[in-house]
Amino acid sequence: MKNTSVLLSGMRPTGPMHLGHLVGALNNWLKLQESYRCFFMVADWHALMSEYKDPQIIKNYTIDNVIDWLSVGIDPNRSVIFKQSDVEEHLELAMILATITPLSWLQRCPTYKEQMKQLKLKDISNYAFLGYPVLQAADILLYKAEVVPIGEDQLPHLELAREIARRFHHLYKREVFVLPSSLLTEESRLLGIDNRKMSKSYNNYIALSEKPSDIKRKVLSMITDPKKIKKTDSGNPKICNVYTYHRIFTDDKIKQKLSLKEIASSCQEGRLGCVECKGMLASKLIVFLEGIQQKRRFYNKELVLEILAKGAQRAKEVASSTLKEVKSIVGII
Repeated sequence: MKNTSVLLSGMRPTGPMHLGHLVGALNNWLKLQESYRCFFMVADWHALMSEYKDPQIIKNYTIDNVIDWLSVGIDPNRSVIFKQSDVEEHLELAMILATITPLSWLQRCPTYKEQMKQLKLKDISNYAFLGYPVLQAADILLYKAEVVPIGEDQLPHLELAREIARRFHHLYKREVFVLPSSLLTEESRLLGIDNRKMSKSYNNYIALSEKPSDIKRKVLSMITDPKKIKKTDSGNPKICNVYTYHRIFTDDKIKQKLSLKEIASSCQEGRLGCVECKGMLASKLIVFLEGIQQKRRFYNKELVLEILAKGAQRAKEVASSTLKEVKSIVGII
């Protein structure tokens, strides 16, 4: 039986969905929609904070990202899929919460400086980026979400949302919000092709919509065990990013040239060279992604916009009720 607990999660539409998103988030969403009342949000207001100089990419990737969500199995009949900016209550609640959030809480948020470093090529020294944890709190509290799936690095943001809710309750002597709990998700085991965190900012990803020729090119450029120079050298699969991909995408139930165990032993014994190993991985990824890409063909812009419109209507039913309650409490209704 499906749990009635509300869960909210979202992604910023700033680039294509890639394998890191699939392993780190989308596969988890698939499981969660079986057990929770899920709200999956296209966080376009959050995206604008860093992409304000070229906002057209947000519009383009909103459609593209949702097509990927649908293609991997996120079901609009089970989950509410909506665009943040289509539900104006997000900004209204964020404004109310901003008035009670001390500036010092935002300035000491540990991920703020980390994001500044990661997005150093973009000018994000703006008010909106400093205040985005407040909007994030509004996103969560608006739906009275009991559960938020996050990685460990996002825990400070969730705790800040809880603190803001507590401060509201203390100031107005009314408990309207649910204090959300974290549902810690396993960090993606996939590094980018350059051994750094897979990121749109680093352009080191393999997109779910990647062409076969580009998959092969990117896989062949991946970094392997630096001590394995020749095929006959003994390799160490434990430190090889290519083998990590093999571990995730090799299905020993499907007939293939080498099993996962044989790939590891052949590498260690100097019977499998890195170029051949990468070629095998590229073939696996091409076949794997072909299944998702075939499903992508069922969706178009018009259908996605229809799904988002229906999702926004369902989201607004909940959001408007919460905001009406909040406005009544603070006396501006």
